[in-house]
Amino acid sequence: MRPVRWAEFATVAVFLLVIDQITKLWAVATLVPGQPQELVGSVLQLNIIRNPGAAFSTGTGYTWVFTTLSIAATIGVLWFARRVRHRGWAFALGILVAGISGNLIDRLLREPGFYVGHVVDFLQLPNWPIFNVADMCINVAAVLIVILSFKGIGLDGSVDGGAADEADEPAEASKDESEGESK
Repeated sequence: MRPVRWAEFATVAVFLLVIDQITKLWAVATLVPGQPQELVGSVLQLNIIRNPGAAFSTGTGYTWVFTTLSIAATIGVLWFARRVRHRGWAFALGILVAGISGNLIDRLLREPGFYVGHVVDFLQLPNWPIFNVADMCINVAAVLIVILSFKGIGLDGSVDGGAADEADEPAEASKDESEGESK
């Protein structure tokens, strides 16, 4: 049996959550609303806003709903993560929980108040809504989850209900299996 990938999941989640929170603290302390600064010419600018809604500032009057959904999503990801035995899923879910909880922290702790706080967004591409590191994590995780799903890889590493992916198997397990077959 494959080991649970909890350490990989937790390491990715904590690392990215810390990056998200540090960049938001920096943005709040450094950037001035309405005064964008070029980072990579006009391709990537720093432009701080506080977003009460979801992606593309939708549902701005329903911050409490997004907070509740974020709490439920975080619990759901943590529930699934305890069953992960595949490295790809550990990384995907770690990235996902970092993104969800990064924005959840804003909704719980930032102005205008507990449970209705506004998310700090500060990265801007041309013709695209302003976003943050947590938003990037959620999107990257979504892509990884789609890839793993299309490949038919289960949380336990099984492929389309078949045998587990040998690339994720510990070397001792393969050795034990081959010795058992030769006896």
